[in-house]
Amino acid sequence: MKLFENHGSPSASRLKRTSLSALTLAVLLSAGLSASAAEPLGLKPVPVPQDNPQAPEKIELGKQLYFDKRLSKDDTVSCASCHDPKFGFSNGERFATGVGGAKGGRSAPSVINSAYYKQQFWDGRAASLEEQALGPIANPIEMALPVEDAVAKLNKIGGYKSSFRKVFGTDVTADGIAKAIAAYERTVISGNAPYDKFKAGDESALSEKAQHGMKLFFGKANCSACHGGPNFSDSGYHNIGIGMDAKEPDVGRVAISKLGGDTGAFKTPTLREIARTAPYMHDGSLATLVDVINHYDKGGIANEYLDEELFELRLTSIEKAALLAFLTEGLSSADYPGHKAPELPE
Repeated sequence: MKLFENHGSPSASRLKRTSLSALTLAVLLSAGLSASAAEPLGLKPVPVPQDNPQAPEKIELGKQLYFDKRLSKDDTVSCASCHDPKFGFSNGERFATGVGGAKGGRSAPSVINSAYYKQQFWDGRAASLEEQALGPIANPIEMALPVEDAVAKLNKIGGYKSSFRKVFGTDVTADGIAKAIAAYERTVISGNAPYDKFKAGDESALSEKAQHGMKLFFGKANCSACHGGPNFSDSGYHNIGIGMDAKEPDVGRVAISKLGGDTGAFKTPTLREIARTAPYMHDGSLATLVDVINHYDKGGIANEYLDEELFELRLTSIEKAALLAFLTEGLSSADYPGHKAPELPE
């Protein structure tokens, strides 16, 4: 759950990479989720913390919490309000709207494949999905409900109290809320896209135009310099110039790392399902993928911290159209996790 954006990396010993087992497949089915979310073609096993293993009841509980507006001060905002499956698990707007109409200065990043990131939020201030989950609940411009109040509120709902006892052996706790929501978010996975099928040998999976765009993506357009690997993200932080021409630019990652080179740098988002998640960039300032391609084609916005991988590309109109075709056609899966809101506890 990542609402507004105004990231620390987990230790290797804390996470273990395991294939999603038959148990987890049963988890997905019992929670009403797509079985294809279980490590689909093109993706690696989902990293799962040793202290928060996946389980059917836990994922279902996390899904309920994710969609429940009662986790906000006035019962008007849920995680899904700003990370809506209908909008690529973002919200389709430049900024998200919290309790009382409050707005932040960053866009609501997509939850899709966030399980693969090394850190969470645009600036990486949270080291895990568990650590990230509670922040928006308490944030005064998001859900505006202090965590201790959220715990007390849920403990008054019999259905939640019963579920927490079943899953965690306790009444509702902050740790349980965080672990349940994180467990659910680890099922918001997209793979098995036409690109993956093409790479697996199905030459009919991509149109000629998209194949041209794929070659540009990994070649002349230099997209894969940052958007590489199975998740099309290096999980790193880069200054591409967005917002750096403002009077008071958002400084991004440097506020967390304290490293000058991180000034104006923000996390590389996955490009899977990118066609669903407009508008783009940490400030939502680019409305369409055409705008994004044009931004990179001109080499970003010049500033002293601009990433060295950015330079003028000089793409032709045909090349831009082909690149767009790859991003939209090649990285959009027929198995998109279009989760529906569950029945909530009473």
